[in-house]
Amino acid sequence: MSRAAAAVALAALSLAGAAALARAQPGESPHARHALSPLPRPPAGDARKIALGRDLFADRRLSRSGRLACASCHDLASNGASRLARDRGERGALAFNTPTVFNSGLNYRLGWQGRFHGLGDMTLATLRSDQLMGGGASARRLAADAALQRRFRAIYGAAPDDRAAADAIAAFVVTLVTPDAPFDRWLRGDGAALTPQQVRGYTRFKVLGCASCHQGANVGGNLFQRRGIFHPLGDATPRYLRVPSLRNVGVTAPYFHDGSVATVPEAIRQMARAQLDLTIGRRDVADISAFLDSLTGRYKGRPLRAPAAPAPPAPRR
Repeated sequence: MSRAAAAVALAALSLAGAAALARAQPGESPHARHALSPLPRPPAGDARKIALGRDLFADRRLSRSGRLACASCHDLASNGASRLARDRGERGALAFNTPTVFNSGLNYRLGWQGRFHGLGDMTLATLRSDQLMGGGASARRLAADAALQRRFRAIYGAAPDDRAAADAIAAFVVTLVTPDAPFDRWLRGDGAALTPQQVRGYTRFKVLGCASCHQGANVGGNLFQRRGIFHPLGDATPRYLRVPSLRNVGVTAPYFHDGSVATVPEAIRQMARAQLDLTIGRRDVADISAFLDSLTGRYKGRPLRAPAAPAPPAPRR
């Protein structure tokens, strides 16, 4: 075979392979290693530590005022976050939108700016932060609870302190995985788990380049990227942010680090223009949005949901 013929044959094989990858098929795990993969099951862990962390996650004594708990911003009964663009800590509105706590143990770094290497580090910083939980007297309050002190001593061999509390909370948060999303079932071979529109959306998600940043089991959360590569996107600072996970994105509005976007379709349009220099059509937006809905998983056997809207104020009499 001549060099020219060999080159033509190689090009044909490459094009055939690319076409095969572009056509989404159920049970695509072998092909998806360059992009997405199913969520793993949560790790086993120390049952006593996890139970302690679960209780501390909802314990308002960890805040300076006694009014805030981890669960105040991370609502486990709905989506692991809240409806607010920016939640309020002990000293007013926070700098960034609160991301969901679900699946956060799968992230490469934690925090929008990726300042923390692990859940324990981030939780400890949160407890000690004047802006967030206020630090201060939480260890003394916990130590005053005789039953709680016995639990700390049984697990850590010492009285409660903020470092042990952060470790227990982190052990609990690692278990907050939301498996069994329709997309995960589809990746494992259930061809009926996705609608035709969702399959189209997954194909467009890859072809347009979204999966170059949003990939892996958490569909993001494992690299940093500059905001506004081609066009401005929100505030000029910070310039680099951790790429967020898109798991459960359909129920975790508002979006972006500043909570400035209210809907998934609008977030898709803005990201396509700012990061990919693309103006994508209405059908692509609808299809990708439908695909992203298929990333909504389950916690305690129930699909995650958006938090309920606050009740309107009672009419004046």
